[in-house]
Amino acid sequence: MKGNGVVRILVVDDNPAVRRYLRGVLEQHDGWQVCDEAGDGQEAVERFRQTRPDVILLDFQMPQMNGLDAARIITQLSPETPILMVTLYLTHQLSDEARKAGIRGACAKTDISSVVNGVGALLREETYFPH
Repeated sequence: MKGNGVVRILVVDDNPAVRRYLRGVLEQHDGWQVCDEAGDGQEAVERFRQTRPDVILLDFQMPQMNGLDAARIITQLSPETPILMVTLYLTHQLSDEARKAGIRGACAKTDISSVVNGVGALLREETYFPH
């Protein structure tokens, strides 16, 4: 976390409306700021390199490059940066694949309290796989 106490979050989702929604929810939390957004996995890697966020909220299903592939690259670049994968349909198999890719948490994007809880857990250096 940066010295000023603000947590910088990169939000990655191919749907601009979902990005706006997630930004709105996350920024209601004191000290959390969405520092950048990306619309696919390839853009997520580029934005990560530019902004070096404290935590990444990463959609699974996206064009160009999916969330697992983007997470593998980002984890190689910066193993200490926590990634929370959000998806419409979270399965045990997807959670397992996420763990293997270096993702520290996964939750359904429809359960907004789990998204907030997941970010909080990652910032406490915990993992977050609610099911």
